[in-house]
Amino acid sequence: MTGTPGAGEGGPETGGPVIGGPATGAALDWCHARLRAGSAGAEDPEDRATVRSMPIVLHLPKGDPPARTPLLESVAGAVAALCLDERVAPGGPWHEAYAAWLDARMRKIARRARGAQWRASLEVPGVTREIDGAAARAFVPGPVDEVDPRLARLQIGGTDLERDEPGAPPEGTPVVWIDGALGMSTGKAAAQVGHGVMLLIAAMERDRLDRWLADGLPVAVREADPPRWQDLAEAVAAGTPGVAAVVDAGYTEVAPGSLTVIAVDA
Repeated sequence: MTGTPGAGEGGPETGGPVIGGPATGAALDWCHARLRAGSAGAEDPEDRATVRSMPIVLHLPKGDPPARTPLLESVAGAVAALCLDERVAPGGPWHEAYAAWLDARMRKIARRARGAQWRASLEVPGVTREIDGAAARAFVPGPVDEVDPRLARLQIGGTDLERDEPGAPPEGTPVVWIDGALGMSTGKAAAQVGHGVMLLIAAMERDRLDRWLADGLPVAVREADPPRWQDLAEAVAAGTPGVAAVVDAGYTEVAPGSLTVIAVDA
């Protein structure tokens, strides 16, 4: 995993400089507790001044695009790393922007970049994850009308990739399952996977989160066929520990109230 320069010594819990990297101590306590609290919903969709989003950029080289699954796993890893970075905790340089986003509706908007566009996006504050030749970057959230120009010029459409066949997820690795029947574009799926990994973190007990962080935040992403999806939905309905579903608001591609992804801790 790569991110902006610096690796997390010091931080809000020690009084030292906040230079980025996995949160620890009181900073990690806050990151975990805040995700568990969920969205405060302080957003009025009719008033764009209240609408905030987390930009996500997918690296999609024109001549050699990545496979869909590792790209979505890169998204999951990047979002998880940003949400658990010491810079989003109280006292960190990203805290106010991140907390305001959590107080809204935690929207995510995926865009695509290649070549110079991708290199320019790496200059914008955020965290990058690279898996099996695929790369994605999650950025510090902010108002939808105040996106950094280096990101705002990137296209939201044209992100689709063919379905691949990655095989069974590694044993012991958390999985974000996508409802394959919905036929979501790669960009839409990326946003939903980002939501799912946040719910996954919230569902973890603290000692489990510590172990997951120590392992490097591995997340598998897989599409579920109808029988598996039925089993997963039943687990959600039963309140099974370690299982959490994203219910989509229905702004794009899918009907309001659709379960788009279900995250399952191993």
